Amino acid sequence: MRILLIGVLFSWVISCQESAKQKTTLDGPPVHPTKELNAAFLVVDGVYNSELIAPMDVFQHTQFHTPKGIKVFTIAPQRDTITTFEGLKIIPDYSFNEAHPEIDILVVPSAQHSMDTDLGNKLLIDFVNTIGRNSLYNLSLCDGAFVLAEAKLLDSYACTTFPADIVRFKQKFPHLTVHEEVSFVHDRKMITSAGGAKSYDAALYLVELLYGKKVAEGIGKGLVIEWNLANVKHLQANR
Repeated sequence: MRILLIGVLFSWVISCQESAKQKTTLDGPPVHPTKELNAAFLVVDGVYNSELIAPMDVFQHTQFHTPKGIKVFTIAPQRDTITTFEGLKIIPDYSFNEAHPEIDILVVPSAQHSMDTDLGNKLLIDFVNTIGRNSLYNLSLCDGAFVLAEAKLLDSYACTTFPADIVRFKQKFPHLTVHEEVSFVHDRKMITSAGGAKSYDAALYLVELLYGKKVAEGIGKGLVIEWNLANVKHLQANR
């Protein structure tokens, strides 16, 4: 009887371990887009270098690993020079009010005022709302989630943001389902990231989702990142 009980417990532990593994892998085959995808990076004064450059680096490198990769460009409210929080000068590729490529992936990096004055910028929020509702995917990094939420794009979606701003995020948007202690959350067309160095995780995840594990690992190798989704604490909801 004792041996039988130990066997049952052992089987239960193994089963739980296998279930946990399944939750850290992608469900189903890669999407493999039939055309090149356009990723627009929203830039405003005070945008943080890491949340802008990390996903841009990952997405741009798809061009060297798959026939129909991701083309990246920057877009801003005006076609004026943008100064990042760290002092980098950027000339946007496009402004909101001029013709720009169709946006398949909208990327919203965190910026110095993502939690305050940017949320009162009607031009900015309306643009995010319009583009975000028609894009294939929306990706926020760090406090960029505040912008997505203000644009009403996270209603009914699970999400996350910069760890130190979780409390403020919940207070500002009490109706949202917010998760803590994860690198990123993927809920249907929304991917929200904790930001910082974790911005690479969310971007590589989307690449793996679209183009497969081999492409994501190849890009990771070029960036000296040992990419393995199973080692990244994340949440996949409503997929």
